[in-house]
Amino acid sequence: MTSTTRTVAVVGPGAIGTTVAAALHEAGRTPRICGRTAREHLEWHAADARVRVPGPVRTDPARAGDPVDLIFLAVKSTQNEAAAPWLTALCRTGTVVCVLQNGVEQNSIAVPAGARLIPSVVWFPAQAQPDGSVWLRGATRLSLPDTPAAEVAREALRGTRCEVVVEADFTTVAWRKLLQNAVAGLMVLAGRRAGMFTRADVAGLALAYLREGLAVARAEGAALDDGVPQRIVEQFGSYPPDLGTSILTDREAGRPLEWDTRNGVLLRRGRAHGIPTPISELVVPLLAAASEGPG
Repeated sequence: MTSTTRTVAVVGPGAIGTTVAAALHEAGRTPRICGRTAREHLEWHAADARVRVPGPVRTDPARAGDPVDLIFLAVKSTQNEAAAPWLTALCRTGTVVCVLQNGVEQNSIAVPAGARLIPSVVWFPAQAQPDGSVWLRGATRLSLPDTPAAEVAREALRGTRCEVVVEADFTTVAWRKLLQNAVAGLMVLAGRRAGMFTRADVAGLALAYLREGLAVARAEGAALDDGVPQRIVEQFGSYPPDLGTSILTDREAGRPLEWDTRNGVLLRRGRAHGIPTPISELVVPLLAAASEGPG
């Protein structure tokens, strides 16, 4: 079966899901779209293109249609339970579920018997706008593990604007991105965007937090060098000052936060390895309270 004949569904047409759907549609492989909000189409914008992905967005798993060969699961980790009926409806034996989520625990997501789950690392800055459209502010790239199931997702995206890189050491790549996601959580606590990292005091805090996380990542098997924390801090300092992050967007909208997936994991895994994580001990409860209250 070729990528042009493979049936594909995108579950969760937010910023990431819409970007993947647009890449597929541009290449003549329009996916089935499933989500919470009914829409006739998706609007996606980049510096070099405007794409309208035809819908409609299906909102009832009972009307999902026939099972598909490949599902891009692009909901937040806080929405996994709500997305489960979609997986039940769309999976059959051999269906590949490619998880487009933050974190290093994607393999723990339950999929129907016979389906194959693959994690991914998403490397592109896509932001949902108030009108529901999505704007891309950089190149699109996915990292996948080197497995037969991952080849299904890579073939589906072959020739699209979404570059797919198969990683021999996926653990290291996933933890490198996790550190980046974790330090972005500081934006929630400050209520500020990327420009805050140009402050020397914030950069110093971020560096200390990342070094703490680096010890945890290495204990988990990631081959990351001592310079990674500094490079991540410099990366954030080089971003446009108004660039946000999905966890900050969720905080501003009053939605549940992926605090456990992005930050809590460092605290949990650090404790399991006996690694001191004093900054996580402070950051994680504050993010949990920002997400869940009370107050």
